[in-house]
Amino acid sequence: MNRPLSFAVFAHEFPALSETFVLNQITGLLDTGHQVTIFAEGPRGDSVVHPDVHAYSLIDRTRYSAVPDSHARRCASGLRILARLLRTRRGALAQSVNVARFGRLAASLRLVHWADCLSSDADFDIILAHFGPVGGLAQRLRDAKLISGRLVTVMHGVDMTRHLRDAPAAYEDLFRSGDLFLPVAEVWERRLVELGCDPEKIAVHHMGVDTAAIPFRARSLPGDRPLSILSVGRLIEKKGIADALRAVSILVRRGVDLRYTVVGDGPLRPQLTQLCDELSLSRAVSFVGWRDRNAVAGLMERADILLAPSITAADGDQEGIPVTLMEAMAAGQIVVSTAHSGIPELVMNGRSGLLVEEGDPDGLAAAVMFLLSMGNAWPRISLAARRKVVEEFDIRTLNRRLVARMYRLLGMRDAPAEVPERRPSALPVIPA
Repeated sequence: MNRPLSFAVFAHEFPALSETFVLNQITGLLDTGHQVTIFAEGPRGDSVVHPDVHAYSLIDRTRYSAVPDSHARRCASGLRILARLLRTRRGALAQSVNVARFGRLAASLRLVHWADCLSSDADFDIILAHFGPVGGLAQRLRDAKLISGRLVTVMHGVDMTRHLRDAPAAYEDLFRSGDLFLPVAEVWERRLVELGCDPEKIAVHHMGVDTAAIPFRARSLPGDRPLSILSVGRLIEKKGIADALRAVSILVRRGVDLRYTVVGDGPLRPQLTQLCDELSLSRAVSFVGWRDRNAVAGLMERADILLAPSITAADGDQEGIPVTLMEAMAAGQIVVSTAHSGIPELVMNGRSGLLVEEGDPDGLAAAVMFLLSMGNAWPRISLAARRKVVEEFDIRTLNRRLVARMYRLLGMRDAPAEVPERRPSALPVIPA
């Protein structure tokens, strides 16, 4: 039997409520006996923190580089760190100020702060970085001999679109020295190859949800109560909430009695609430901000339709496969989404949900109207949605598959065999 592995998990910010996929991976590794240390520049500062952060004491496992934004403060703290490294870790000092090799990372003193964050015992089996730029940072930290381990980078989508607009060759060094790349969807596997990554270093690895913890209820038409529609996510352009509001306006004008709840917050909230007012939707639409896991689960349980109208943002930002869609489908919720990025790999149009083209409020409204005319199909769609997530997006199965890949990457002879797709057993059911 193989020994437990040591993981250094790198994220830009931790904890970040909208990145439950990182959290689920970390807790899954801990549940199976592996050692995890988290590295990040700082916490996001969300108003709500996922309960697993406290349940697993993850802040105690997290080290922050804490690079000050202010140049003056960065210089002051950098000088203190340099003095300390001069006394205790001269090798780390020499690498962290090597501007000729590390360029802006060293010149900005970010590398000095990371050298202080990474203790002299930063030796791991696996360095697991989420998002390409974070993988690039981890690669340079490894090049500077501040950390060791096989480098595995999870690519989510935005890191192969928006992040490359001004620097299309940004990943050349990472592709050359990285050990494994895990795109979260097949569409991003193809993009990695187009960008020049060695196909032998690529394996699609979905993010997932704990299906065993999500009760299932087959949905049916709401009857004499208002139709309940829900969206969950950070209020940024790629989530397409403006299109959702316009679709809701169309439905209201067609006489559909509905309530639309938007869970989440973000930089576009003022513009979206203004659009809501302009469309005279204040009675039908509620923006409720972030809610904790139990509250979101309750909203999903009561909602009839999850609306996830993702789009490609003006700056090129795209989704991977939204975890919110997985959670909703596992619960049996009817989903209406878009044929965007990796979403068609999850939502089988007409079978486990409905898909329309990006940026099409009329299409979104038409999809909802179609569902209202096909009430007898709702239980079948609910069950197909649940089965799809259980079979291909269950986090426990995915975490076992991840660990199996890591053992093989390390060349361990007794590496577990690839975990086959799990077929669903009896589903936990909430009576309709």
